[in-house]
Amino acid sequence: MLPAPSTPNLYDLDRGRLDVLLGQWGLSPLYRERVWTALHRQRVTSTDAVEGLRPEHYGLLRERAHVGVLPVHTETASAAGDARKLLLSLRDGQTIETVLMRFSGRTTVCVSTQAGCAMGCVFCATGQMGFVRHLTPGEIVAQVLHVCRLLDAEGERLRNVVLMGMGEPLHNYDAVMEALDILQEPTGVALGPRYVTLSTVGVVPGIRRLAAEDRPLRLAVSLHAATDAERAALVPAARKWPLAELMDACREYSARRRERIFFEWALIAGKNDGPEQAHAVGRLLEGMDAHLNLIPLNPTGGYAETPSGATAVRAFQDVLASYRVPSTVRQRRGIDIDAGCGQLRAKVESARLRPRPSAAGQA
Repeated sequence: MLPAPSTPNLYDLDRGRLDVLLGQWGLSPLYRERVWTALHRQRVTSTDAVEGLRPEHYGLLRERAHVGVLPVHTETASAAGDARKLLLSLRDGQTIETVLMRFSGRTTVCVSTQAGCAMGCVFCATGQMGFVRHLTPGEIVAQVLHVCRLLDAEGERLRNVVLMGMGEPLHNYDAVMEALDILQEPTGVALGPRYVTLSTVGVVPGIRRLAAEDRPLRLAVSLHAATDAERAALVPAARKWPLAELMDACREYSARRRERIFFEWALIAGKNDGPEQAHAVGRLLEGMDAHLNLIPLNPTGGYAETPSGATAVRAFQDVLASYRVPSTVRQRRGIDIDAGCGQLRAKVESARLRPRPSAAGQA
């Protein structure tokens, strides 16, 4: 575990706040710009690596600030080379997951917004571990910058950021939005708003706030069931926000933002993949500017069910088409490396806690 520094993490600061802080420390606009550019364009990992400062600036920055780089605890890569999963260490000993995924012509990073999660989705490895704490803006930004460094070394560029890793982004609303402001700054990572997707289990106050603030991002809402009783069995947080309330918030968001909403449905064999459930979600989404992403279940050790087969998936899509609800079967990446949310952390934690054989048992 790294010691918790008493100095500010420069990754926590947007360009304006960083400019103010460095100005208070006596750095001129020229040097303040060099610090920002080095951190967010050149992706340096320490203030000593910032080029072109005065000699006294380096000592001052070492004394008064730190760069919150997240060390790699564990890393795995899929055999196909299309997914790379990183378990990153936080300074308090917690770990979070970040996944780099490669699709045809584009790269995507899936980032975490919390250590653990309070939503309790029964099929999710993160939901099974419970909530630990919110991440800071800088801890979210650091994940993206880490992946940008990996891609820089390979001559590639990050295109998409999806907030679909560990945690519920709308449960950590302020920190998530501050991180996105930093990542979308044109003189930094310059992440395009249309390339950001935020996934939520349906935190209604957060969806309404996104609509009111007109945040430039794509919204994905995890449904998984089309009745309150069935949904609450899979997503316990749904008891707090019934489907009628959730769908009303989604319609408000879509109308204000004039944006299509993506809904997500984890297809679980024999649970939510039959014609009855397909008709129910078809009726629920009929007439909305919506797209349903169908995701065959990624099995976890804490949930015994299995993913739907190809025949059931096709039949489900056929029913949706009768309601004119477009759908896509999500490409799965990194199944062989436990790329699902929370799985690598759960595996590492399980290995750490597993009793070691005694000397007598090894003899």
